[in-house]
Amino acid sequence: MNEAIRIDGKRAAAGIIEKVKAAAQRLTKDTGLVPGLAVVILGEDPASQVYVGSKARMAEECGFHSVKHVLPADAEEDELLALVAELNGDPAIHGILVQLPLPAQIDTAKVIQAISAEKDVDGFHLVNVGLLGTGAIDRAFVPCTPAGSMILVRQVLGDDLSGRTAVVVGRSNIVGKPMAQLLLAANATVTIAHSRTKDLAAVCRTADILVAAVGRPEMIRGDWVKDGAVVIDVGINRIEAPEKGEGKTRLVGDVAYDECAERASAITPVPGGVGPMTIAMLMANTVVSAHRAAGAEAPGF
Repeated sequence: MNEAIRIDGKRAAAGIIEKVKAAAQRLTKDTGLVPGLAVVILGEDPASQVYVGSKARMAEECGFHSVKHVLPADAEEDELLALVAELNGDPAIHGILVQLPLPAQIDTAKVIQAISAEKDVDGFHLVNVGLLGTGAIDRAFVPCTPAGSMILVRQVLGDDLSGRTAVVVGRSNIVGKPMAQLLLAANATVTIAHSRTKDLAAVCRTADILVAAVGRPEMIRGDWVKDGAVVIDVGINRIEAPEKGEGKTRLVGDVAYDECAERASAITPVPGGVGPMTIAMLMANTVVSAHRAAGAEAPGF
């Protein structure tokens, strides 16, 4: 029976954070500039609060100037846009993150495009999307989850994916599409599959690298995985866990882990796989932005 390598996202993320801390210290010592990250959240949604709290804490741990703005859930779009404009103009801020999803009264696309492309550490601005799409990855801010996922792929397979086939299941602007662009840039042959793909299981079986980003618990089954494939599970789904007691839940990915681990050569767990990489890459993007603002050579990740 095959024993898949369990790709340790926590360990990889810790390595990136150490690099970020060192780069931030060096920048401050050489130029006096402290990297600054502003996080904006609307309302009191508990899950969003947890995410924002962990991002703010990590920014502080990295030695950043960390700012958190909380607006009420019923805030007007104009109020949010005015705050974004203020942060765009603040030289102490190098990264602006507006926590999604936003309430219904606010046009999310409008807010994302209002963030200065130079401070768009989420990588959602059309300028950054365009840079990534045309292969100018060194100039783009790449969305954090695919950027982190790609580091895990490179850890297992190296930087050059020539001759390998990759299948990305999911076509979101946040994960699926940018992930496909990164794989293409590394010379993989890439297919983007999704809920409308005919015989999705057969398409998945062609993949040397299988990336699942659909948001459906354990949708990818063991017999969908080619022997020896590298499986990257981007999904985070909370499901009921009666075995842990009444009303208890547990986290699972988009991949049926135990089944797929029997066939894969390497696989990311959930939790502890891609998740920690997302926050680490947010810090990496922020420290890169600060270096650019200071006219210093930015570190690579």
